[in-house]
Amino acid sequence: MQSLSVSATRPASSVSPRPLSVVDLFRVGIGPSSSHTVGPMRAGVAFASELAGSPRANEVRHITVDLFGSLGATGRGHSTDRAVLLGLGGHAPESVSIPEVESLLPTLASSGRLPVAGIGQAPFDMAKDMRFVPRTVLPYHVNALTITACDAAGETLLRRTYYSIGGGFVMEQTNDDPQAPQVRPLDRVKEDASPLALPHPFGKAMELLSACDRSGLSIAQLVYENEVAMRAEEEVDAYLDLVANTMFDCIDAGLQEHGILPGGLNVLRRAGTLAKRLRERETCQPRELPDSMEWAATYADPMRAMDWVNLYALAVNEENAAGHRVVTAPTNGAAGVIPAVIGFLTCYCPEAGVPFGMFTPLDQGGHFPFRLSPADREGNSAKRRQAVHRFLLAAAAVGSLIKTNASIAGAEVGCQGEVGSASAMAAAGLAQALGGTPRQVENAAEIAMEHSLGLTCDPVAGLVQIPCIERNAIAASKAINAARMAMWGDGRHTVSLDVVIETMRQTGKDMLSKYKETSEGGLAVNVVEC
Repeated sequence: MQSLSVSATRPASSVSPRPLSVVDLFRVGIGPSSSHTVGPMRAGVAFASELAGSPRANEVRHITVDLFGSLGATGRGHSTDRAVLLGLGGHAPESVSIPEVESLLPTLASSGRLPVAGIGQAPFDMAKDMRFVPRTVLPYHVNALTITACDAAGETLLRRTYYSIGGGFVMEQTNDDPQAPQVRPLDRVKEDASPLALPHPFGKAMELLSACDRSGLSIAQLVYENEVAMRAEEEVDAYLDLVANTMFDCIDAGLQEHGILPGGLNVLRRAGTLAKRLRERETCQPRELPDSMEWAATYADPMRAMDWVNLYALAVNEENAAGHRVVTAPTNGAAGVIPAVIGFLTCYCPEAGVPFGMFTPLDQGGHFPFRLSPADREGNSAKRRQAVHRFLLAAAAVGSLIKTNASIAGAEVGCQGEVGSASAMAAAGLAQALGGTPRQVENAAEIAMEHSLGLTCDPVAGLVQIPCIERNAIAASKAINAARMAMWGDGRHTVSLDVVIETMRQTGKDMLSKYKETSEGGLAVNVVEC
């Protein structure tokens, strides 16, 4: 065991150079954290499934959960405890209903019994059986949890240790040696299955660019050919539609909500009120602004698009903070960056079918105006769908490079790995959607990532609210600026994306653990909790 002051980074040898799929990078789940909520929930589902299939399943009388390292340090604020229990109940992050999420803990508190999928009701005491162990870090990764099932005599029936390594990815330990763990992906293919050869494998940005040069394909086209080598075109297109529409639905849901976010910090939801004020400005209706803001009250404000980008990011991350449905992109804490930049693309850019001078940030009812459909086969709707697909495919390529060669986990490398990665992915996606060359797309990602280096993860009270919500809006604006800078150039630049990703990895390794999601440093200790 190690002290939490020691950075626990998984061995580089465990990382596969095989590019990740859009299905891996973009997962539908619930907030507030992909590593602290989605991953542990998936671990709970896996444990319950294995337990139900064991020969002594009918003897289960007691279950305990141990949350180590960063999961133990900020597990309550990130709802890790609730997520594991939901998973044990058989609920998957992509399909669990919000009422089921919100009713679990009150029901458990009144009954003292936990529903376990395939097993039935088991006694569970939240104070004794959900154990937070923040000062113990297991060697493989700082985000670790162990679930144990026992019989009436206290004999262990099943014990499993899982590692939530960011973005909803989960590794399962396969041996009993805590000092030399052997792991495998939770969603592994069958042991006897041969890995499918992809037409364009790449593990580095330079390999990706070389593959584009050889094939004459854009980054989005190259990634798409890899995707259709693994599943049918209709499946790939349908998944891209699902990801985009879930993002759009999340924006829309955040625009309709008001009130205080849960958790005790009394953080006020701002998206709904901001949407109303921006709509008043767009329709030239009366409004109340201080004299110093009169310039922002006019329809001719040259920066008004940025207000809508901020709004979209705030809306998504307020939904995430409330524990509602989002897309991990590449994590939940950074879930608002890519939707906000896609919102900019679809509402302001001619490349996505927007006629010059006709901007549609919201429809007349105050809702986000677009959804994608396979029926979008001609005209502006088809142009929009194609632009969004290109965006997501290019973003996935960059996310794969970062996940493979560094990390997207705030507990491992700080927020540079979450919001910084999302900003780089969004910059690449926007540059691609705007018609950028492979080198311009790579340059856009590099600019956004380079200027996110050193970004710490210091959530106040362990909640994904301060500074996380506003940070997504700032990162979205940075992504747009990075894409525009890259598009004005010819793709030539001094610092490569590979270099900046490696620099991010080294910076994260050197960063003190108190600045990596533990809420033991930075804003987390300097902001008075009210």
